[in-house]
Amino acid sequence: MLHHISLPVADLAASKRLYGAALAALGCRLVAEAKGFAGYGVLDGEDILALIERPDAQAAGPGFHVAFAAPTRQAVDRFHAQAMSQGAQDNGAPGLRPAYEPRYYAAFVIDADGHRLEVVCKEKRDV
Repeated sequence: MLHHISLPVADLAASKRLYGAALAALGCRLVAEAKGFAGYGVLDGEDILALIERPDAQAAGPGFHVAFAAPTRQAVDRFHAQAMSQGAQDNGAPGLRPAYEPRYYAAFVIDADGHRLEVVCKEKRDV
């Protein structure tokens, strides 16, 4: 249903470091780039997440967040660790969220612009 999502960022270089490191844990990479723009995805030229440099960047209001799918729980852990190493704010350490559903393993961070990010895996395994 979604083709891509764009997030405004005040410091593109810093955001590229954070998103590049965190998204690598999910098998994504920088696939498109131009002045003031960085696109992440799997295939060259086909970005799914775009970062747009804007000096007036603001995060969307309460309730909005971007959730990324992770193939394994280990990928959730790596995403969180990489984001934190690049200056993200912890908003929920990796772990099961049984209130959501029994297999819901997720982590939450907030980037420098206030964008709330989640990474989730619903890997089938005994819990």
